[in-house]
Amino acid sequence: MKITKTIPAFKDYIWGGSKLKDTYHKQTDLARVAESWELAAHKDGTSGFEGESFDLAALFNEHRELIGTNAQKFERFPMIIKLIDARDNLSVQVHPSDAYALANENSYGKTEMWYVVEAEEGAGLYVGFQRDVSQEEFRALIAQNRLQEVLNFIPVKPGDWYFIEAGTVHAIGKGVVIAEVQQNSNLTYRLYDYGRVGADGKPRELHVEKGIKVSKLTAYKEDKRTSCEYFSCESVCLDGKKTLTADETSFVALVIMEGALSCDGKAYQKGDTVFVPAGYGAFTVEGKANFISVRV
Repeated sequence: MKITKTIPAFKDYIWGGSKLKDTYHKQTDLARVAESWELAAHKDGTSGFEGESFDLAALFNEHRELIGTNAQKFERFPMIIKLIDARDNLSVQVHPSDAYALANENSYGKTEMWYVVEAEEGAGLYVGFQRDVSQEEFRALIAQNRLQEVLNFIPVKPGDWYFIEAGTVHAIGKGVVIAEVQQNSNLTYRLYDYGRVGADGKPRELHVEKGIKVSKLTAYKEDKRTSCEYFSCESVCLDGKKTLTADETSFVALVIMEGALSCDGKAYQKGDTVFVPAGYGAFTVEGKANFISVRV
């Protein structure tokens, strides 16, 4: 398999905007793109490859050597890479751990990493609590529509990293575009949604009791990790040439946030995710661009 660009799966949610559609993925004709699943093999969305007849799920199932030995210990592809455009606040939510999700939901949990791509003035992220809270207070604040009073709001700028471990209450604030690298799971417990209604005119479902049960209720401590057993990420500011390597242990995915680059002589631009199969060996990127490099 050669180096190639991925073909994302697009998601249209009520809080999404037009930045991904207008700037990062101009080929889509959707009116709104909340998320682009750049690299995914999940029942809710699977990415493809430009110029190839197979998608990522087929590649993982039939040609695991191209994914790498690190991923072969997992029963399914271990991660999802997304771009997310928050025109409005996302719901306040939490993801369970693997242990809880496997025991109760027949699913894996979700730990994720956020890289801030764009941030409007005053925009930020809600990550954890300002102080310790009890389950009783947590439940009461949700019922009284006052949960934001105890959430930890972090003003952000492009280039910021945040590691969101399973059990951390969180929400992406309006005016932020992020790249998210996460476990291969789509399991979310929605705790608070600002009283919004969905496309059917009804309030969106909340999962308060489950969410409270799995949430960490202690004050947030900043977490700047960029790796875990499911993924490893590196931010690269390229101005010239750089040699990278995709050895037999893992593929490499380059998610281009700004600028343009060539990868072994082929041109890519902002919004592209470039997939380099495991075992490809050394390859050269050249140009002026900001990107994240992701591997297992």
